Amino acid sequence: MAEVATLEENIEAYEKIQGLMETDHWGKHVVFYDREFRGSFKEFYQAIEFALERWGRGPYLIRKVGRPPVVHVPTVFSRLPHAED
Repeated sequence: MAEVATLEENIEAYEKIQGLMETDHWGKHVVFYDREFRGSFKEFYQAIEFALERWGRGPYLIRKVGRPPVVHVPTVFSRLPHAED
């Protein structure tokens, strides 16, 4: 059995047809699994339920069309001065 596409490969698949997604599915949550568009949903939770029922933990991509991708940046926490300090 062949391995399914990675998250990065699903992102690449989305980016290849991003213009079409923006034309046909603006504001919807789209699901990509194994490099293929699998569905479009009005609500995020609907996209999650759809993906979880079919592929469990994935990897799959769920992206809201028209919204820039979320970038997770490591954060360093430090003690901030308070008024009483």
